Amino acid sequence: MRSRGSQNRLNGNSFGSRVSALIFSMIATMATIYVAGRLWQDAESRVYLIEQLEKRTSQGQSAISVDDTLKIITCREQQKKLSALEMELSAARKEGFVPKQLSVNNEKQPTKKILSVIGVMTTFGRKKNRDAIRKAWMPTGASIKNLAEQKGIIVRFVIGRSANRGDSLDKEIETENSQTNDFIILDDQVEAVEESAKKTKSFFIYAVDNWDAEFYAKVNDDVYVNLDAFGGVITSHLEKPRVYIGCMKSGEVFSDPTHKWHEPDWWKFGDGKSYFRHASGEVYAISKALAQFISINRFILRTYAHDDVSTGSWFIGLDVMHIDENKFCCSSWSTGAICASV
Repeated sequence: MRSRGSQNRLNGNSFGSRVSALIFSMIATMATIYVAGRLWQDAESRVYLIEQLEKRTSQGQSAISVDDTLKIITCREQQKKLSALEMELSAARKEGFVPKQLSVNNEKQPTKKILSVIGVMTTFGRKKNRDAIRKAWMPTGASIKNLAEQKGIIVRFVIGRSANRGDSLDKEIETENSQTNDFIILDDQVEAVEESAKKTKSFFIYAVDNWDAEFYAKVNDDVYVNLDAFGGVITSHLEKPRVYIGCMKSGEVFSDPTHKWHEPDWWKFGDGKSYFRHASGEVYAISKALAQFISINRFILRTYAHDDVSTGSWFIGLDVMHIDENKFCCSSWSTGAICASV
């Protein structure tokens, strides 16, 4: 007669044997499925390769090389992964999922498309001019934000840094900007008369890097602009991809070093010593594609003695539509101009 302890040991051994058998069966089943799957994939690849071989043979081509075989197998594997990803993407769209990064970007985008960024070129000691512009046509305070939201126009004064970085000139501009918040201060640009062309280039680079607008415009700080009329003119050219709008002119190139408008590179302009056609520097606008071109090629674009000539030179040889707009000729309001010089 078996004791109770012996009976318990037998029952325990029997139970352990059944568990081991069950685990072994599961492992064997999984291994069988894996092997079967691999055999199926290999068989599928072989069928495809045979089809390709028959096709090439019938066309008189040589048999598939080892490299071609590896390429075919790799392509098929990539196609399977792509199909799986497309199925996952489709399922995610049905569930209404949207990537967080896209949601954040959408929230940052303005409700109204920016029509134009206008840079008013100013310099040290010209606060009276800036104040006159603020009173005449450039909104201040909350109104400057309303102009961007309602009409899609952003206006900022543009200035560089003093050659003596951080001196009283810089501090005066910083103090003024803290009160008005209507400046673009170009930290890497020295504010000087001889730097005007480079400053204009720096403005376009800064503007296109910070605002996605249809047009970018340059204005002098002694010009009054009718913003409604300005917006109307550039809006009429929205469908044109590469546009350069201004009061187009040409002028004499002065080789005399003592002349006020001396051009160091005068010899490049031929025997006639006349500049090519370009927009007057008082006010002109360029489309987004041209501003992007300036930004991308910033390091190789040549500047001349005058900023308006320099800007015009950047578009010579490009497929750009030069629009001679009489309304951008700031002679007087009576002529129907959108601007007036003072």
